[in-house]
Amino acid sequence: MLKSIHHAAIICSDYQRSRYFYSELLGLEIVAENYRAERDSWKLDLRLPDGGQVELFPFPDAPARPSYPEALGLRHLAFSVDNLDKVAGYLKAQGLKVEPVRTDAYTGRRFTFFADPDGLPLELYET
Repeated sequence: MLKSIHHAAIICSDYQRSRYFYSELLGLEIVAENYRAERDSWKLDLRLPDGGQVELFPFPDAPARPSYPEALGLRHLAFSVDNLDKVAGYLKAQGLKVEPVRTDAYTGRRFTFFADPDGLPLELYET
């Protein structure tokens, strides 16, 4: 039946800032970038090395995402990494706030959180 997650769609407030964050800072490959005249907005398709994708849509007037306390719905987006310390160190060197590393009580795997430019929680999960 279901095989994998094909993509996650993210609404951003500042297209250029988020485009830079996901493509340049995080290194996701740009697959397609299309201007949608009927909506006066862009759609950016980004790909991870395993084929999973992130779609980026700018909606400047979108309401703020409730996060603390957490609201119903998608909690966060997690990315698999081989070396958590290396990736977290890179993000910190880029000026991002990265939470202290924790260990998953059930799997024994290490993980941490950081946020995108609009405050969307992103997780690094060491595999």
